[in-house]
Amino acid sequence: MLYQLSYLAIPVDRLPVLRTSPQAEQNVEYNTLKTAYSRRMSRSNLLPALACKAVIALAVAAGVVGCKGATPSQAAQELGLKKADAPAAAEGTTPATATPGTAAPATPTPPKPVPAELPAVIARVNGQDITKADFERALRSIEQRAGGPVPEQRRDEIYRGLLEQLVRLQLLKQEAAARKVTVPDADVDKRLAEIQQQFPSEDVFKEMLATQKTTLEKFRADQRQDLVVAKMLTDALKDKVAATPEQIADFYKNNPDRFKQGERVRASHILITVPQGADGITKDTAREKAEGLLKKIKAGGDFAALAKENSQDPGSAVQGGDLGYFQAGQMVGPFDQVAFKLAPGTVSDLVETQFGFHIIKVVDKQAGRTVPLEEVKPQLTQFLENQNRQRESAAFVSALRAKGKIEILI
Repeated sequence: MLYQLSYLAIPVDRLPVLRTSPQAEQNVEYNTLKTAYSRRMSRSNLLPALACKAVIALAVAAGVVGCKGATPSQAAQELGLKKADAPAAAEGTTPATATPGTAAPATPTPPKPVPAELPAVIARVNGQDITKADFERALRSIEQRAGGPVPEQRRDEIYRGLLEQLVRLQLLKQEAAARKVTVPDADVDKRLAEIQQQFPSEDVFKEMLATQKTTLEKFRADQRQDLVVAKMLTDALKDKVAATPEQIADFYKNNPDRFKQGERVRASHILITVPQGADGITKDTAREKAEGLLKKIKAGGDFAALAKENSQDPGSAVQGGDLGYFQAGQMVGPFDQVAFKLAPGTVSDLVETQFGFHIIKVVDKQAGRTVPLEEVKPQLTQFLENQNRQRESAAFVSALRAKGKIEILI
């Protein structure tokens, strides 16, 4: 289990080459086969993703507005502010390393030890308390989302980092109050409804509240505060985050590897599932059904219609089995190997994976290429605006900190 201070930051330093078809992205995103890029949302990572005020408000501060579920690794990145990093090297390239004779990076100063027993008040921001209860609530959310407790050897580092984020959150709340920022009740109602809709039942939602040791009234107040902070920051930074044409062109020119795209295949499939640990009879029944469908296809049956009627992959069945475009390595091994060997317009024999039996139809193949600027400009613009927002958010909070009175009591 990894705990790093990146748990207290939202990096926006990675810009993958995005798919050119939104529909294709949607198809692949929710497809059962997707491995490396899957975003499955389990109950265990959904609950804390929606529950911690500090997480959401600070994510808002860094440009992540909203209250969506996340994977544990994403959860670890949604807890605060930092200066925008330089863009990371593209996948598959070699990162820069120190040359002989250059100085090694300085060893960071160890954090000040945090006492074993926290006092009732652990900090004050312009006279307002940050309590032990506030801290422990935020800490519970981190630990739940990370999947376990903070390792003892990282306790001082993580606790100090979290406390700094709570200080910043308090500064943002105070600034929003000073500017008399408000949000209508309708916006709060909408936020709560969006959150509750992500839970399978009201009982599970109430379980989340109990886990976070909060009430519906307090949770509602938290959401209102998050929306107020978001509105304040949006207004404060609105003239500072736009990506200029020059910034877009320079980034594209100076980062060519980040816009390289490998060979891609667009395929459709029909999946007849086999449950893990299924007995021979169950497996044989699934195989017979898949073979029957394959016969119909080879006899001229409509692949898309048969997929809609029979495929047990809910993510793609409604699209006639369409998975969109994907690159080598994105799908599970046997599926991936067959898909890249088939010629466009051809259909495979049965392909067995851990999910069951597949019939694959390759629709199109695209050679590797560099994605043109015009094609990637919307995504690149958003990426650069996120960087600008992160930088300006950090500067905004730093200015509040510089003029405020911060007392750290541990």
